[in-house]
Amino acid sequence: MILLTVSRLRKYFALEPVLDGVSFDVRRGERISLVGPNGTGKTTLLHILAGRLEPDAGTVELPGFARLGLLEQHPEFAPGRTVWDEAREALGEQVRLAEEAERVAAALATADAGRRSELERRFDELQHELERRDAYHLDHKIERVLHGLGFPNTSFRQPVAQLSGGQQNRLLLARLLLAQPDVLLLDEPSNHLDIEATEWLEDFLVQSQATLIVVSHDRYFLDKVATRTLELLHGTVDSYAGNYTAYCRQKDERLEVQRRTYERQQAEIARLQDFVRRNAYGQKHAQAEDRKRKLERIEAVERPREIPTPPMKFPPAPHSGEIVLRAEGIAKAFAQPLFAQLSFDILRGQKWGILGPNGCGKTTLLRCLLGDEPVDQGRIVLGTGVKVAYFDQQLACLPADAEAVDAVRPDHKEFVEQQRRDLLARFGLVGDMVFQRVGSLSGGERNRAALARLAASDANLLILDEPTNHLDLWARAALERALREFDGTILFVSHDRYFLNQVADHLLVVEPGRFRVIDGNYQTYLHLVRQGLAENAVSAARSAAKPAQPGPDAESTAASNRRASPAAQPRRKRRFPYRKVSDLEADIGACESRIAQLHELLASPELLRNGERVRQTMADLEAAQQQLATLYEHWEEASELN
Repeated sequence: MILLTVSRLRKYFALEPVLDGVSFDVRRGERISLVGPNGTGKTTLLHILAGRLEPDAGTVELPGFARLGLLEQHPEFAPGRTVWDEAREALGEQVRLAEEAERVAAALATADAGRRSELERRFDELQHELERRDAYHLDHKIERVLHGLGFPNTSFRQPVAQLSGGQQNRLLLARLLLAQPDVLLLDEPSNHLDIEATEWLEDFLVQSQATLIVVSHDRYFLDKVATRTLELLHGTVDSYAGNYTAYCRQKDERLEVQRRTYERQQAEIARLQDFVRRNAYGQKHAQAEDRKRKLERIEAVERPREIPTPPMKFPPAPHSGEIVLRAEGIAKAFAQPLFAQLSFDILRGQKWGILGPNGCGKTTLLRCLLGDEPVDQGRIVLGTGVKVAYFDQQLACLPADAEAVDAVRPDHKEFVEQQRRDLLARFGLVGDMVFQRVGSLSGGERNRAALARLAASDANLLILDEPTNHLDLWARAALERALREFDGTILFVSHDRYFLNQVADHLLVVEPGRFRVIDGNYQTYLHLVRQGLAENAVSAARSAAKPAQPGPDAESTAASNRRASPAAQPRRKRRFPYRKVSDLEADIGACESRIAQLHELLASPELLRNGERVRQTMADLEAAQQQLATLYEHWEEASELN
């Protein structure tokens, strides 16, 4: 069933449209990820769908019974209300139905024969509606969502005004999930969530069978949640079957076809134009006129929908000693101890990621290692020849009133304007953008400027606090590649599991009362957790926010977690009907043969002269590629569950 139909949406904020003919349908149960570079109009599109913005052209059609819910980005709460009050308000209609059912039941107990039939009918209607909305045990539902998003029981009666900005955003998300609209519109829902809460949200959305459109830069989240991907680029959308990984694979396949088709048509056009130019007035004048008419009939194939990736790069690191940083028995506490007796060595060329929940002291640890915050005990030693550069997630290193081209100027060397402009260009800031004041840049642009300043520092130890904030998916991929290629040493904090997996070769994992060193990346850590060889920092996240000294209870809890681990892995549910693996493999082979035939057809010069046939063939190829992606997913499921 189609819940939402979007037709030819167009929206202008300047001379060029942000949205230029956006059209797509949303079916019940679909979980759609909306991807595209920063500034392409993703949030604008969500606001139009939610009725917060009016399109300049086009329509959004929604059945009369369907409700849309948009995740707000700027919290506004009535004064004097508690966390529980706000969460319960989202269930207002279900609460009203439950209260009416109680009143009708009480009336039935004393009703005379004349009213009993009507009351029984109404009671049955209410019970049916309460069951449809899963409106029994409302308090349990509220507790489940609040706990999942990181609110302990002690915070339920806390006034909303006392919450931090991040906690208020999490409360907005809780309220939206509890309201259960027919279509969820989620704009960066994992912002302000630690890894535990993000994983809970992933499971909640998948198990709830919700219909949703989500904008997110969390690639693990998109892989877990999305069943379809819409790419918004140049004001239009392209649809892809499957999650983010499937989108990347299909995108590469489409680009390959688009490039080949475009280049061949351009070569054919150039050949015809050359013939016309050489023979327009000679003996082959008639043939030249024929070629000219063919040129006029050719319908141009659009350029490939390529998304440029900034060529980020850090300069070679100056040589340092073998031990770059040593921590010996360091401890730090504020109202509660954050860490104690923490010791580790970081060697030259290693890349360490710090993994843990919000409030466990990750940023404080970085500040202690930098010397900006004193430790309560122990000592921190930098190795010989180590030069440190720090990326602060607040971007305090960039003066807001300075132009970007001046803000990246290093203090220790001569760096002329052209060198600074070249540096900014490597990080995706080009043209007049480099002369804008830092305060007027978007969050992603300021982040890139801060990374460029980091590259200009000639450091051999980079300490990074959430370096992927505000970066789109393509900038994150470029940063990952640049950091992997950097021959210096890196220590960073990140909630981006994909980034942790791509960059880190060691992890410092926060656990109750201690830090655990993992020799490997995030995937290694997950493997150890699944095998019961490492305590799950995610399971212990709430305790880690209020750490205590390790003792027998902590060890017994970890042992219990290890024993419970296999039961915690639910059996995968079927998405597709049962089919034999051999039948699916036959269909995959036939589909791959069909794709090969379409590729050969697109290489035909006769086809390239007919724009309508080119478009139809490319549409057939796209449909075949989507069918192949679905068949592979079905095959994987059948291989696992048959």
